[in-house]
Order: sequence, then structure tokens, then C-alpha cells
Amino acid sequence: MRGMQTRPIPSDGLPFRKMHGAGNDFVILDSRGMAPVCTAALAKAVGDRHRGVGFDQLAEIRDGVDTDIELDFWNSDGSRAGACGNATRCVAALWMGETGRDRVTIRTARGVLRAEMRGQAVWVNLGAPVLDWAQIPLSHAVDQQHLPLEGDPVAVGMGNPHAVFFVDDIAAVDVAARGAAVEHDPLFPQATNVEFVQVRSRGEVRMRVWERGTGITLACGSGACAVAVAGAQRGLTDRHIRMEVDGGWLELDWTDEGVWMTGPVAHVFEAVLSPKLLGGLE
Repeated sequence: MRGMQTRPIPSDGLPFRKMHGAGNDFVILDSRGMAPVCTAALAKAVGDRHRGVGFDQLAEIRDGVDTDIELDFWNSDGSRAGACGNATRCVAALWMGETGRDRVTIRTARGVLRAEMRGQAVWVNLGAPVLDWAQIPLSHAVDQQHLPLEGDPVAVGMGNPHAVFFVDDIAAVDVAARGAAVEHDPLFPQATNVEFVQVRSRGEVRMRVWERGTGITLACGSGACAVAVAGAQRGLTDRHIRMEVDGGWLELDWTDEGVWMTGPVAHVFEAVLSPKLLGGLE
């Protein structure tokens, strides 16, 4: 958060938006023109699908210094997320709709990301993949393309660490059990997202995902990018692919500029978090 102190939680409630990309759902807070408000306690309370709003990630929009805007990401357990590709696309679509522009630069913990409108589709570039074991990060030096874990996964960093497993039958995979076990394997000092992928052709795959700090989600943008990289590295897919996820379809293109991604964007509703929910969090 650039070392900035958070502002007090408003006593009269906190406005927010709910959006999703291919079922990957987000609460969007807008802190432009003021200090950020989100804390671990707030993210955890709002992320509770039974007692709060529920989300896969929370994204807080802030004023940009050397970019158009900045974004902070939080998981539903109150932990920070380094990247969130689908939320970035949703916020980019929101910003371009407000400004009438077709390009936006966004600073995140991942670095400066670019998004652009191509026809009716919002594409976001999540940057070049991180393939060095120490930067992903992994706990010790191993072959990034063949991790020493059952199932022979590929490790890829896309702002978040990812472990990508290629499987013959994705319907037979217990995503919850295997995802939870791999998330906290000692090989991943910061835990990891876990993707399971069935290759249908060189241009199409089916992916299911377990996100660290959240669990099973209907889509994962950084995970989709990691899959595109892992598949191309293994020689299983082309660098431009279509991907079916639990919540719909995404399209990925790994170019010399980085990994581009697009997919559906949906604005669900706008509302205000009640003072009663917020009152016990400070």
C-alpha cells in the first residue's frame, strides 16, 4: 500500500461494487481521492459468503502516481494476493467505461499491467512469466518444469506462485483435497495456487483451480496465464489457446510482451456495507 496508513472505516457504511469474470467474483472498493480502507479484518469479514458479501478476491482501486490507477488485492481469508487477472480485467472495463478511453495502465504488486479494448473484449497483459525457482518462489533449487511432487507439475510465477498439473481426466481429480495439500507443500514458502489441466488439443484445454487463501474458484486469471505458459513449455499446447473453466471460457496469448488474457466481464450490483458489519472491525 505504498506505506500509506488506512483511513478509518466510515461510520455510515462503505460503498462497493460486485463484479465477476467467468464466475471469478470480486468485491471492488474505490479509494481514489482518499486513503485506502481495506485491512485483513475487513477483507475477511466481507469475504465470508454467509455473514458478509462473499468473493474470491477483493480489489481496492487507488489513485495512480505514474499509472492511471493502482490496485491492491485481498483473498477471502484476509491474506494479500499479488495478482488477480480477472479482477484487473473487470476494473479495467470499469475505468474505460468511465473515461471513454480504450487503454489503461494499472500498477499492482505484480508491476505495471496494461489493458486494452479490442472490439468488445477487454484484454489484460499480466506480464512475462517468472520461471526462476527463487523468484516464483520455491524453497530450493529444482527444475521448474518438473517439480519433485507426485503428478509432475510445472511451477510458474504470475504475480502469484502456481503449480500446474496436467491430467488425463479432469473429472476424476479431487480438486479440493489435492489442491489443499499442494497449496501448503513445503516446496512453496508462500503457498501456491494449484491448477489441474486436461489438454483437448493444441489450441484448447479444460482447467480447474484451487486458489491459495480462497479454495476452489470458477476461474483464475493468473492461473489461466500460468497454464498457458506451462502447456507451451511442455510442448502440449500452442501459445495462443482457448480455455474452459468452471465459470465459462477464457482466451490466452503468450507473446513476447507477456501473457495476454481476455474473457467475459459482468457488473452484478452496487451496494453499501452496513455500519453494523463494519462496526466491530477497527
